[in-house]
Amino acid sequence: MGLTSSMSVAVDGTLTSTLDLSTVSSPVTVRAATSWQSGTGAGKADRMFSDRRTLAASATEDLDLAGVLLDAFGAAITWARIKGLYIRAADANVNNVVVGNASSNAWAALLGATGTITLRPGAAFGVTTGAADATAYAVTAGTGDLLKVANSGAGSAVSYDVVIIGASA
Repeated sequence: MGLTSSMSVAVDGTLTSTLDLSTVSSPVTVRAATSWQSGTGAGKADRMFSDRRTLAASATEDLDLAGVLLDAFGAAITWARIKGLYIRAADANVNNVVVGNASSNAWAALLGATGTITLRPGAAFGVTTGAADATAYAVTAGTGDLLKVANSGAGSAVSYDVVIIGASA
């Protein structure tokens, strides 16, 4: 089974100001993009998971990056390295989606053992490694493989989309 994948993060903006006789502008365009060919090592990835998930009010779940999540064909995925991660909270959420800080076996390579990212309704978070990065964000089965996702409050469920791209070795 082969995988070709890519991920990008982009910013486009123009700041303008009206002066006495002219309008000046300062455009900014920044883009970080990575493409991976099928395999392991630098510039390669061979595993991908994607899903739209829902958490009940005040609920949490641990996404186990070592052998529990299933790919689109029903095969269990075990990552050794994460090369791209994308999470987006649904626009219709009332509560936030909080990512990170698993109570045990936390996948700490990206956020540390206790770090979190809070995604307000409609917010998205993405991280990609560079094509030359063979190390990426390591996963250690049994001791460093749980990515916690939590509903920040009571009263309503939250939904989120997740895509994880990485390598099995």
